[in-house]
This record gives sequence, structure tokens and C-alpha cells, in this order.
Amino acid sequence: MESEAPLATPKKQPYIPAKGTGKFMRPPAGGRVYGHGRLMRYMVEVEGGLRQDPAAFARSVDRILGDRRGWTAAGKWSFKRVDSGPYDFVVQLAAPDTVDKICGSYGMTTEGKVNCSGGKQVVVNLKRWLLLTTYYKGQPDAYHALTINHEVGHRLGFGHATCPGRGRPAPVMQQQIFGMKGCVINGWPFDRRGRYLTGPAVP
Repeated sequence: MESEAPLATPKKQPYIPAKGTGKFMRPPAGGRVYGHGRLMRYMVEVEGGLRQDPAAFARSVDRILGDRRGWTAAGKWSFKRVDSGPYDFVVQLAAPDTVDKICGSYGMTTEGKVNCSGGKQVVVNLKRWLLLTTYYKGQPDAYHALTINHEVGHRLGFGHATCPGRGRPAPVMQQQIFGMKGCVINGWPFDRRGRYLTGPAVP
């Protein structure tokens, strides 16, 4: 789960309803496998009433999980988006109130402001997805990568880490929303040379 942090203020306020329909739409899967290693099947869903295109959100998730700086870089995992049958996790874009209900069912408090992951659910808060944080102001792609990679990292068994040193890339498993602790923003678990970017473990 991510804690509260200042939101970036866009010039034009996007449509962010407090509540959605409570029903999720799942776009058709393409069948492509990203990476090599243990296959992780995932679904992507978008709550109704958000004015968000489920297919576009799914493409964003696909791009992040398929990026060579992502979790496929270790050669331990591969990812395939499915729309039915067995799955390992589901990435859901939801309105703030819906996020609170889902995350609350796992014992987490999100206060309509943040994301969480629990069980097989990776729950992305529409408000955070659109407004980002001040650290990532003007860099939505970087913040979206952080969001997906951090929460999927939990599903892969990774715990939190903290900044390894001033000026170095923040680990993707760092709760960057608390503050950068001297590190620079980074939304990827690996660098372009395939090196895992981490730091001291956080209890």
C-alpha cells in the first residue's frame, strides 16, 4: 500500500468521480507472452463510470510489464494477460470509494487517496493514477511504471526497501510516496543493463 503524499496539481482537472458503478470491465486479451521464466497470468479491469478506456489502461499495464527494465529482466518471470481462466493477479483501476472497500476487505486503510495490493488484487486508485505525486509531476509514464511495478513486486514476493544512497535511483520497492530519502525517482526494478535496483530492506 502507498501512504498519503502531495498530489501534483494539473492545469486542467481530470474527471475523478468518488464512486464508480462497482462493476468492472475486462478487455479482451492479446495472448502475447512477455519475458522468460515462470508464467504469471494477469487480468486487467477498469471500473465502470470512470470515463476510462479499459483497452487503453490494459495497454499501459502491458507496456510496463513487458518493458526490459521490468520484472522480466531477471529471467525468473514471464507475463501473459488473460481474460478468463486461471490467473495469478488482476490489476484493477477503480474510483477512490471502491478502492477503500476492496483494500478495507484486506485490513488496509486507503482513505480514498492511495493504491493497495492484497490477495490476487492490485488495486489502482484513479485519483492517484491521474494526479500522480509532486515527485513525479509532469511524468505520468514514470509514475505509472512505479505504481504497477511496486504492487506487482509485492505479488512476486518482494518486501519494501529504502534508498541505498544519495543521488542513486530509488528502489521500485521503496515507498517513494513517503519521500525520496535522498534518492532520485525511479519506476523500474532493473536498469537498462539488467542490474536490480534495490537498497536496505525495510521491516
